[in-house]
Amino acid sequence: AAQIDVVFLGMGAEISALSAEHRRIFDEAGLGVEVMSSPAACRTYNVLLSEGRRIAAGLLPV
Repeated sequence: AAQIDVVFLGMGAEISALSAEHRRIFDEAGLGVEVMSSPAACRTYNVLLSEGRRIAAGLLPV
């Protein structure tokens, strides 16, 4: 399987901060992480996926 470069975290209707501990976990795994609202994460994910980027998303409902 291909390595993932960036994980998009959709935090629901609004952006909420990622804790330092969770950010550290992503850093130690060699993953970039972008935190945004879920609708923005979906849009960004779809655009980058269409470009063939190696990405993943975790989404909370709005």
